[in-house]
Amino acid sequence: MDFIMKLNDTINGIVWGPPVLILIVGTGIFLTAGTNFFAITKLGYVLKNTLFKIFSKEQHGEGEVTAFQAVATALAATVGTGNIAGVATAIAAGGPGAVFWMWIAAVFGMTTKYAEAALAVHYREKTDDGRFVGGPMYYIAKGLNQKWLAVVFAFFGALAAFGIGNMTQSNSIAIAMETSFNISPTVMGIVVAIFAGLVVIGGLKRIAQVTELLVPFMAAFYIIGGLVIIVLNIGQLPNAIAIIVRSAFTGQAAIGGFAGATVMNAMRYGVARGVFTNEAGLGSAPIAHAAATTDHPARQGLWGVFEVWIDTLIIATITALAITLTGVWETGTTGAALTMSAFSTVLPTLGNYIVAIGLLLFAFSTILGWEYYGERCAEYLFGPGVIKFYRIIWIPFIFIGAIGGLEFIWSLADTLNGLMAIPNLIGLVFLSPVVFKLTKEFFGKYYKAEKSE
Repeated sequence: MDFIMKLNDTINGIVWGPPVLILIVGTGIFLTAGTNFFAITKLGYVLKNTLFKIFSKEQHGEGEVTAFQAVATALAATVGTGNIAGVATAIAAGGPGAVFWMWIAAVFGMTTKYAEAALAVHYREKTDDGRFVGGPMYYIAKGLNQKWLAVVFAFFGALAAFGIGNMTQSNSIAIAMETSFNISPTVMGIVVAIFAGLVVIGGLKRIAQVTELLVPFMAAFYIIGGLVIIVLNIGQLPNAIAIIVRSAFTGQAAIGGFAGATVMNAMRYGVARGVFTNEAGLGSAPIAHAAATTDHPARQGLWGVFEVWIDTLIIATITALAITLTGVWETGTTGAALTMSAFSTVLPTLGNYIVAIGLLLFAFSTILGWEYYGERCAEYLFGPGVIKFYRIIWIPFIFIGAIGGLEFIWSLADTLNGLMAIPNLIGLVFLSPVVFKLTKEFFGKYYKAEKSE
């Protein structure tokens, strides 16, 4: 076991080392420039067609679920423990400067996720039973004609789901519920497994129905709680932002229980945890976007921009500011405990409950979304016959995660995520001409028509 852990650590160091982080951010910069920076310059238009159309029943084109149900499923999987524990870990390891690099990665990650969603719709397929399937394995195989690389992505995706999307999530729920409400991990594991099982057995349509109700509620619940923390410490906000920006370029010397961090540490943990929170470049979210009802691939791509915006630039930023302006980042605490410390510093007891319930909702929704991702990857490898089997074996692993010590699983999940990202990023770079063509087509036709109305 020691050998396996050491081998994984070595692979993890390569997978999440500077070359891959540069590839992730570099791909985002390349795609952003190639699409004329629209995700930044036309963010108002993007939000008008996403955030302000969340509850719209308007439907155009073909698909299996509504555009928002597809993005709710993607957001369910994306908005998870990374927004609470992951951001805290980045600050604890890289200092407040990590937040700045998380923002930079997110700004360019908006176009990365746009490209993933657009390609997923463009290259998707309709199955004999009327389902729409797609994602990196389809656009790599059909667009690049590299079936072997598509298989590599699907293999790592089917495995990674059990780590990032299952056991680590149920373990986070169990720890939070035991800490805040004294509920036994065994009891929590059984409850979460039963409720998740009732949803995932129903397939994408049931997952989408649950997530379209759960995602807006859980996001609003945590955002409001976090804004209360910020407003009550508003006098410290300018100083907190100054510390974040300054530390990004100067590093952070040791203070209190904080061990100190270099600029490279801030950059590495900021980018890596940023990708962990919004999954831009990972290749997971386009699997959900492929099933959306839409009249043009680029229109669904706008929801990809929205995903990164709400996930990192809003939710993860609220966590980061709460930790920084309350000063708890100096204590040496890490993970979800650090976020709980920030909230409870301002709202004793209540703050703990806000983070614990937020963690419960975020992690539970991630379990639902990632089951769908893993299932689709397994289906690509072995055919539709594997779907029921995958759903059945998914459920007991939720319980195992809740009661197990998961240091190795967390590390393995991180490695598998990185191994998923590499073939996906190759696909995005080489299919960039298709992304640019779809973007030009959409903004030349649909955008102009809407502006002239």
